[in-house]
Amino acid sequence: MDGITLLIAVVALIISILAYQRTGGAADVRRQMDSGESFADIKKQVESLGTMTDALREKTADALERLEKVLRKTEKGE
Repeated sequence: MDGITLLIAVVALIISILAYQRTGGAADVRRQMDSGESFADIKKQVESLGTMTDALREKTADALERLEKVLRKTEKGE
């Protein structure tokens, strides 16, 4: 049983390494550094991602709040 667990873990590790390389991995970071993108450009990209994340978080919270209200109304009606 331990052998099967080890085999599954190794296969999962290999798949995760391949997925990391396929999505860019360290090569993508090196390419960005070599392309001459300045620190300010990278910082601006990170800040815009943060802003988008906050907006998405707020929209998700609003949607969940509306869903909760609908569900509670349905529960009271039953």
